[in-house]
Amino acid sequence: MKKKLTYADAGVDIDKADHLVDAIKKIAKKTRRTGVMGEIGGFGGLFSLNTANMQSPVLVSSTDGVGTKLKIAFLMGRHDTVGIDLVAMCVNDIAVQGARPLFFLDYLATGKLKTGTVTDIIKGIGEGCIQADCALIGGETAEMPGFYQDNEYDLAGFAVGLVDNNKIVDGSEIRPGHQIIGIASSGLHSNGYSLVRKICFDVLGLNVDSHVAELGQTLGEELITPTRIYSETIQSLVRDLPIQGLAHITGGGITDNIIRVLPQACGIAIKKGSWEVPAIFPFLQDAGNVDEKEMMRTFNNGIGLVAVVPDQNAQEVLNRLSGSGEKAWAIGEVTKTRKNARTRVQFVES
Repeated sequence: MKKKLTYADAGVDIDKADHLVDAIKKIAKKTRRTGVMGEIGGFGGLFSLNTANMQSPVLVSSTDGVGTKLKIAFLMGRHDTVGIDLVAMCVNDIAVQGARPLFFLDYLATGKLKTGTVTDIIKGIGEGCIQADCALIGGETAEMPGFYQDNEYDLAGFAVGLVDNNKIVDGSEIRPGHQIIGIASSGLHSNGYSLVRKICFDVLGLNVDSHVAELGQTLGEELITPTRIYSETIQSLVRDLPIQGLAHITGGGITDNIIRVLPQACGIAIKKGSWEVPAIFPFLQDAGNVDEKEMMRTFNNGIGLVAVVPDQNAQEVLNRLSGSGEKAWAIGEVTKTRKNARTRVQFVES
């Protein structure tokens, strides 16, 4: 008599997935905010919009992942921070357009569901949502036998925010002479990790448990540090200050991301040495013999967020940031770009 096969025989444990949903519900409940309808477990997440105080409400959305930083989590067996990274990468991208985050959904795919690992990941997502004041209203956890290596997984996220049309920050009013304010990162954030792993593991022969004197901690602890979430900081600025442009410094580094928010006729002059650079960046530059241009277009180099403001408001913005506990510096200014100029980015002495 032929054996009766089940989905579990093929490597997919439905019962374990059902129990996991119960754990996720508890985490999601902690992120609940006004507008959330129902709870995790339905076919779709429901959210009721309150646009009573808006003239022309606009939804802003973003999707992203954590990239090869996940490899660090795998090596360390630590999974409680990459969820924060996931939320940050999505939420920061909508926040820089002036939007207040409303809700978040995640996608987690793995070869075999491990309840402890997945719960840690979702706890991190929940913590990220709390930091961003947005609700975790749904997601998908996919068990895909034979598709991923053991103990590995991939993550993707999706965030939605809301902004009034006349308050969208789009860079259209940026002019030469406007000041560039840089706000500190927590370290590498979630970009450039393929180069980081090449330098640290292949060139230097280090591992995640290696203590690095220049960093004052193990390599793993440095590399796993979560990405900062800037949504509340941004809201405190756009509420009543003339913020003309905002850039989340991710892939493409300082140079490429600031350019994304500038009008075509504008460029930037960045003042060398005008901000504090965390030790991880000179460590990587020296160990990998990476030139300055490559550093600036690959890593955030200590600046996780940039605000572009009129010159007369720069000090007020810096004071506001300092008062809220942020480290921030005037790191450059907007310039006029000559037609057919080879580059829109200059580095000048402070």
